[in-house]
Amino acid sequence: MTDRRPFLRSIFDAAVAAAHPDVVLASRLRPAPKGRVICLAAGKGAGAMAAAAERHYLDTLGLEPSRLVGIATTRHGHGVATRRIQVVEAGHPVPDEAGLRAADDTLRLAAQATPDDLLLVLLTGGGSANWIAPVEGVSFAQKQQVNRALLRSGAPIGEMNIVRKHLSRIKGGRLARAGQHAAEIVTLAISDVPHDDPSAIASGPTVPDPTTLADARALVAKYNLAIDDAVRRALDDPRNESCKPGDPAFARATFELLAKPKASIDAAVKVAQDAGYETIALGADLEGEARDVAAGHARLALKARGERKRVAIISGGELTVTVRGNGRGGPNQEYALALADLLKDTPDISALAADTDGADGGAGSASDPAGAVIDQATFAKMKSIGLDPRAYLENNDATGFFAQTGDLLLTGPTLTNVNDVRVILVD
Repeated sequence: MTDRRPFLRSIFDAAVAAAHPDVVLASRLRPAPKGRVICLAAGKGAGAMAAAAERHYLDTLGLEPSRLVGIATTRHGHGVATRRIQVVEAGHPVPDEAGLRAADDTLRLAAQATPDDLLLVLLTGGGSANWIAPVEGVSFAQKQQVNRALLRSGAPIGEMNIVRKHLSRIKGGRLARAGQHAAEIVTLAISDVPHDDPSAIASGPTVPDPTTLADARALVAKYNLAIDDAVRRALDDPRNESCKPGDPAFARATFELLAKPKASIDAAVKVAQDAGYETIALGADLEGEARDVAAGHARLALKARGERKRVAIISGGELTVTVRGNGRGGPNQEYALALADLLKDTPDISALAADTDGADGGAGSASDPAGAVIDQATFAKMKSIGLDPRAYLENNDATGFFAQTGDLLLTGPTLTNVNDVRVILVD
C-alpha cells in the first residue's frame, strides 16, 4: 500500500495556511488614526497577528513607533518576536496568573483610549482562556475551577463561553465598554467557533451578548458543574449581566471575520479533489462526542469501501470528550482512536484528525500533539504489541495509545486556530 501520511499532512497544512494571520490580516487593517493605534490581541494566533499589525503600521504605513502600543496574550509556546506590542504567554485551556495580569493590563490600555485613537482588537481561538478577569467576589482559583469543570463536562465551546462571559470583566462586550472613548473600536477575528458567532469567539469581548445570567445558571445545572458558592452568587448578581445590543459601548465598534473554518475545510477539499478523490465534505461546524462522531464517519468510510470508491471524507468543527478516565489526550486523538478500533481490519483506509492550532487539548504545552494519524501501520502495530483500543478509550488515554504506535501528529504551534480538521481516505 502507498504511504498516505504525507498526503494527509498536505491536506491539513492547506487548511492551516488558509487561515494564517500573515495571509489574512494586512489587507483588512484600517488606516492610521490621528492619534495612536492601541492593539489588544488574544488567542493562539495573537502574537502572529500583533506582529503582522506591526509590519503594516510601522513598515508599510511608516507610523511613528511611539504611536503604536499594545499587548497580545497568547498560549504558552505561541509567542513571536515583536517591536512595540508586548507579547504575553498565558495558560490554555486552564487560565493562569499571567493571563490574569495580561487581562488587567488590557483593560487599563483600553480605558486610556482617546477620541483620536484606534482601538484594534485582534482575536483568535483560545482568547477565552488567555484573558482571565474574574468579576468581583470570584477569586482567580475559583475561576480556574470553573474552567476545569467545564472542560471535563463535555459541553460544547459555545456553552462553555456562556458561563465564562458572565463571570468576567472583559468578556461579553465589557472590553468595548472599557474602550468606548476611542475614535473607533475595530475587531478583526479568526473564527474557531461553530457558525462563526462573534459573541462566541474569545467570548465576545467587543460585541453585544445575547445570552443571559439565567442561561449560564441553566448550564451549570445541566452539566451538574461542581462550583463554589461564591460563583453561584456571582451568577445571581445582576451587575454581572453581559453587555446587550444598544449599549453605548458599541456605538463606534465594528467586527469583521478574517478567516472561517469553512474556508479552511474548502482548502482541504480542493487538495483532495486535485489528487483525484471523490470528496464527501461534512461541514466545518460539526459538534458532538468525539467517539460518537468517529462511529458515524467510520460507517461512511466502510460504505465507500464496499462500493470500491476512492473517497476523501473531510470535516471540521470542534468535538468534545466527556472525561471519565484519567488518561491523556484530546478530542482529535480520541476520534482517531475510535476510528482505529472500528477500522482495524481495513488496510486501505487511512485518516488524520488534528487541531489547526497545533495542540489537541492538553495542559497547555507547546509540545502537545496536534492529533493523530492512523493507517495500516497503526493496525499492524496495535496487533503486534497487543494494544486494545477500547481499553484506552475507556480511560480517555488516546495519547498513551498513539505514543506506543508512533502515530501522534506533532506540528508545534501553527499560530492560528480554525478548529479541527479530520480526513479519512478510502483508497
